[in-house]
Amino acid sequence: MNHLVGIMLSPRSTWASIREQDDSVIGTYFKFVIPIALLPAFAWYFGSAEVGWQFGDRVIKLTSASAIQIMTLFYLAMLVGTALLGFMVHWMSETYEANTSTYSKGMQIAAYTLAPMFLCGLTGFYPILWLDIILGCAAAAYAVYLLYIGVPIVMKIPEERGFLFASAMVAVGLVGCAALLGATVILWEMGAMPVFTD
Repeated sequence: MNHLVGIMLSPRSTWASIREQDDSVIGTYFKFVIPIALLPAFAWYFGSAEVGWQFGDRVIKLTSASAIQIMTLFYLAMLVGTALLGFMVHWMSETYEANTSTYSKGMQIAAYTLAPMFLCGLTGFYPILWLDIILGCAAAAYAVYLLYIGVPIVMKIPEERGFLFASAMVAVGLVGCAALLGATVILWEMGAMPVFTD
């Protein structure tokens, strides 16, 4: 958590600090990913079950049981998605001749790159559709920016090769998002669909 503010305000120096850090995969996961992924899951549980979405005079809310089920799956998806992205960074690092090719470095890049997305999840406390979309797009753009500047620094490769590496990781992330949409449809068919209070 020490790097959270730094990655948001001064990413280049923070990436350099992360490069020198020798955390294990489990250390990064337990110290950063597991706690920060709780923020959006809890925020969206509260926002969807207690506050709801305003449509004209109507407020739409999820039942508490449905919100718990969906947010638990959401939390697990964030944990698994971060681990898979970290693995893909490590797996692809040999192709781009990275000098620090360990799974822990891949996990650090994935975890800290996704920090703006995790923080943006706090908008779930008071769900306003248009605001959530705008802030989500801004967080995604900043996450991509962090990836592009972080990969060359952490992996100790030239910026040109880092640009190609980061572009490949953006493609992996987009495929992961499409896979998540498919998994959502399957889970809804298996009974994890939203149940509304009305």
